[in-house]
Amino acid sequence: MPSTAPPGRAAVLSDIHGVLPALEAVLAEPEVSAAERVVITGDIAAGPQPAEVLDLLTGLGDRAVLIGGNADRELVELRGGKSPVTTDAITAWAAGRLRDDHLALLAGLPRTRCLPVAGLGDVLFCHATPRDDEEVVLVDSRLARWTDVFEGLGAHIRTVVCGHTHMPFVRLAHGRQVINPGSIGMPYGRPGAHWALLGPGVELRVTHFDIDAAIARLTAESGYPDIEEWADYYLHARASDADALTVFGPRDGRTTADVSAP
Repeated sequence: MPSTAPPGRAAVLSDIHGVLPALEAVLAEPEVSAAERVVITGDIAAGPQPAEVLDLLTGLGDRAVLIGGNADRELVELRGGKSPVTTDAITAWAAGRLRDDHLALLAGLPRTRCLPVAGLGDVLFCHATPRDDEEVVLVDSRLARWTDVFEGLGAHIRTVVCGHTHMPFVRLAHGRQVINPGSIGMPYGRPGAHWALLGPGVELRVTHFDIDAAIARLTAESGYPDIEEWADYYLHARASDADALTVFGPRDGRTTADVSAP
């Protein structure tokens, strides 16, 4: 059902992964401060400062709209004694740093939200795809793939915002605009905290901050054993977009030849 709330501008932040300095830098942006909504499209806390990130976001009050991602689900599963199929070391570590109220918050997050945005109408926000929190779609996913992903969406939804792959893009697929804002805390391809500003158009943004200072702060404040190495790798975006596409390609239904083609 379309939302009846008045439309406004929305800042979209995804895949924060517990990196507090990057989140703080984006929240300080004037356009983010002025946005009617700050929509967080999942994978919020699985990283070096999980509690601090959740506390900052909940402090935004009703302006913050949080959507659950696969890593958020995994945090809850780990604390509940269930082992997800795949979990990296920092997610397992972060699960033990959350309070009961954090776990209750993450457990209750919706997988999708439909919200009105000025100039765009009703926009569907999700983590990976509208139907799954781990499914992979990419900027060059085949149109047949988007047909499957969009199955069941109402005709009034002409814009879909997702995250999950940590690489920003905007594209059209079957007349719908698809937006991935990229990642705040674990960017692939180039450094910086990537986000999007919606209304009345679509703008992909990147906030640059002092990465070396952020690494030093994470090293001092996070108790994760391998934090300096982790922060250096992810904050400097040492994984290229080509590296990420090679890994994600098979999950998008591609053959080895498809992935390696120029």
